[in-house]
Amino acid sequence: MPKIMMAFPQGKHKVVTMSYDDGQTADIKLVEVFNKFGIRGTFHLNSGMLGTDGRISEKEVAELYGGHEVSAHTLTHPTIARCPKEQIIEEIFEYPNGSYSKTIIEMLPYLGVEYARTAQSTGQFAMPDDLLAWRPTCHHNSDLMNVAETFVNLNKTQYLYMLYVWGHSYEFDQDNNWSLIENFCEFIGNRLDIWYATNMEIVDYLKAFQNLKFAASCQFVYNPSALSVWLQVDNQIIEVRGGGQIHLK
Repeated sequence: MPKIMMAFPQGKHKVVTMSYDDGQTADIKLVEVFNKFGIRGTFHLNSGMLGTDGRISEKEVAELYGGHEVSAHTLTHPTIARCPKEQIIEEIFEYPNGSYSKTIIEMLPYLGVEYARTAQSTGQFAMPDDLLAWRPTCHHNSDLMNVAETFVNLNKTQYLYMLYVWGHSYEFDQDNNWSLIENFCEFIGNRLDIWYATNMEIVDYLKAFQNLKFAASCQFVYNPSALSVWLQVDNQIIEVRGGGQIHLK
């Protein structure tokens, strides 16, 4: 039986993803930095607050965040762990903040939510074990450059590594440290061994891998999804195209 492991697109084993909240106008500068160095981000917007209190307006969203992901961050940004279920449904369904509870997590799949990031960092590079309580690696103010250097130096291809950075773009104005994210993106960006993905692209890819149909002997595999999935098969990288079936040995 062949030894089979999931790889990221093009056979890579590292992924970088960025997660920024609240849709403040400082996102304009942050997106420029990301685009310059090939970084992909997910921007969590409060749909009921667009265009208010220094936030991006509704008409700016599509163009500004092109090539990135726009995600729900509740309607009006309440502390939803303190809200009744009825209000939670409205806040999530209408298009969370850092608060959550077991009840909220249990409700999310029924509201069409496929992942949810917490504000509790791990300091690690492991893949998430619970997409509905997805813990990032670090906030950008948590020794970011040393974290990035450690990540770049990881070289054991038997593992998958994820660097997940979160924060708020307005913090760079508040802390006067735009050079931090600029230096980070220049250092981590445009590397051939890293997949740069949005949060949802990672979720979709993990689910595409989980949906692969292997023969009992693992001699062949069928991919029922539209996405290609890359596998490491006995140290060889193989692409399983969407809708395709291939022999593995």
